[in-house]
Amino acid sequence: MNELGNQSSYRVLIGQWLFWLAPWVGFFYWPDYQLLLVYMMVMGLFALSLDLLLGVTGILSLGHALFFGTGAYIAGLLAVHGWHEPISALLVAFIGTAVLGWVCSFLVLRTAALGQLVMTLALGLMGYELANRAVSITGGVDGLWGMQLDPLLGQWDFDFQGQTAFVYCYFVLLLCFLGCQRLLRSPFGVTLRAIRDDQDRLPALGISPAKYQRRIYTFSAALAGVAGALLAQSSQFVALDSLGFQRSAEALMMIVLGGLGSLYGALVGAVVFVGVHDYVSALSPWYWQLWLGMFLVAVVLMGRGGLLGVCQRLLRWGDR
Repeated sequence: MNELGNQSSYRVLIGQWLFWLAPWVGFFYWPDYQLLLVYMMVMGLFALSLDLLLGVTGILSLGHALFFGTGAYIAGLLAVHGWHEPISALLVAFIGTAVLGWVCSFLVLRTAALGQLVMTLALGLMGYELANRAVSITGGVDGLWGMQLDPLLGQWDFDFQGQTAFVYCYFVLLLCFLGCQRLLRSPFGVTLRAIRDDQDRLPALGISPAKYQRRIYTFSAALAGVAGALLAQSSQFVALDSLGFQRSAEALMMIVLGGLGSLYGALVGAVVFVGVHDYVSALSPWYWQLWLGMFLVAVVLMGRGGLLGVCQRLLRWGDR
């Protein structure tokens, strides 16, 4: 049994290393797809932020794009109005969306599960409409143009092929992932899972679930804002649909596809979703949504745990 356990741990470790090396293989061998890789990493971080709420803590949300789009507009407006340094603008987006998330948490967490869905959806729709109406600030449906960024660390310009954006997004994603991993391994992370499993028992232990929920909601909003800021900086454009409901729905599909409650599941789900979306839309421009929907239905019907759950069951079957 110990030998089988050691083999399983070894394979998991190898898989993790291969996962983080795979983007560099794509970077060097498929240079035409560097922008697609950048988008995968951005959406991976966005899915990761939502998974902290839904998968880890059990907080429902259908309007997480509110924070994604807010981060994108913060970074975009800073760049348009003279703040061209990308890393400091990313930190401002992190702080700004954290404040917004903290304020929204008092509204969202006052309600139960169904109320959370309605409240987050309403907040997301309100944010979208505000950005649509504030044409002089956001550009409305035309989007926010005219972003100018200084070279990254004063050395590397943001090019149209996405080379600098790839390296930039990769290391930001890696740092955020390691931070989330450390967070979930701490007593704070254990408490979050306890809230998800049975929050009614925690007050008997002297733990206030609302306090922990507000903290993770704030942190999750900040991560979503960083993802939006990365997309704005890498594309040097902010579209109105960054605040749209479809963006929130896509993040939800990603974490279900990869495996709910797993950090790697959120990243795997984002990579597969974006990759399949790009492939089927190029293969069948008129019916790509049908094929994408069939793929998602097939994965969900395979059982619990998404793609990671399927891989784990295959590994256990292979060990027999």
